[in-house]
Amino acid sequence: MKNTKLFKLLAVVIAVIMVVGVMAACSKATDADKGVTEAVADAANNADNGDSDDTIYRTLDQIKKSGSIKIGVFSDKNPFGYVDENGKYQGYDVYFARRIAEDLGVEVEFVSTEAANRVEALQTGKVDIILANFTVTEERAQQVDFALPYMNVALGVVSPSDKVITELSQIGTDDAVIVISGTTAEIYLEENNPEITLKKYDTYSDAKTAFENGQGVAWANDNTEVIAYANTVDGYTVGIPKLGSDDTIAPAVTKGNESLLNWINDEIKALADEQFFHKDYEETLVDTYGKDYEEELVVEGGVIK
Repeated sequence: MKNTKLFKLLAVVIAVIMVVGVMAACSKATDADKGVTEAVADAANNADNGDSDDTIYRTLDQIKKSGSIKIGVFSDKNPFGYVDENGKYQGYDVYFARRIAEDLGVEVEFVSTEAANRVEALQTGKVDIILANFTVTEERAQQVDFALPYMNVALGVVSPSDKVITELSQIGTDDAVIVISGTTAEIYLEENNPEITLKKYDTYSDAKTAFENGQGVAWANDNTEVIAYANTVDGYTVGIPKLGSDDTIAPAVTKGNESLLNWINDEIKALADEQFFHKDYEETLVDTYGKDYEEELVVEGGVIK
């Protein structure tokens, strides 16, 4: 692997030397020299980072030097990540994101993301961290590096209160279940209940609209989200509060970005001393879930009880 990267770097350098030679022969000094030099530096930096051809990340030191950190969050998933009436990001994940930036001593730049493009956003360097209700799975852990968890989660199913779905066996062959593409609900149902027809939507808002318009007999998503939905929208009931296994929500960074990953893990551990995630819950989630769910959902210090 190291030899391959070295050969790639040498190829870049040789190409640069050829370009510079042509430019020198023409006796024309332009700003292209600077661009070429920067290309060499970027190639060397990527080789040092251990990046693959299509994976880019910024180390902890690079983020600090830049003065800002890019964090991917949802913009339409109240109460976890959403944009309020004043155009500001709010929610459980956003509250944590702001604390990360504060403790790093940098500004936070929120990047709106959808469930299906969370991995891509990391791999292409669009964001440094994903804090978008990202459930930890073995498949995803092969593509990104997860930090310690900060929330418990399972899958749940919500349906109209006049036709509550309490078992998946109630879903007929002519019925459909709404899911969001790229979520664990989609993966679970495709693997365990392939007989169920799924209607897939890219965004939370589109899925919500389709569900309310009767495009499906039920909506499967994280139980935290369907419980929040049923608690805030009249006429709907969570008939299946837990589907499949218990899982966790955690921050994710680009695969191989050890410096940032280690810092986040240390941060999560340190925040336990002040019960940060309980404060986060009480600031952002208690109006939706009440106090009864707090101990069930919150994870402090990355320790699952």
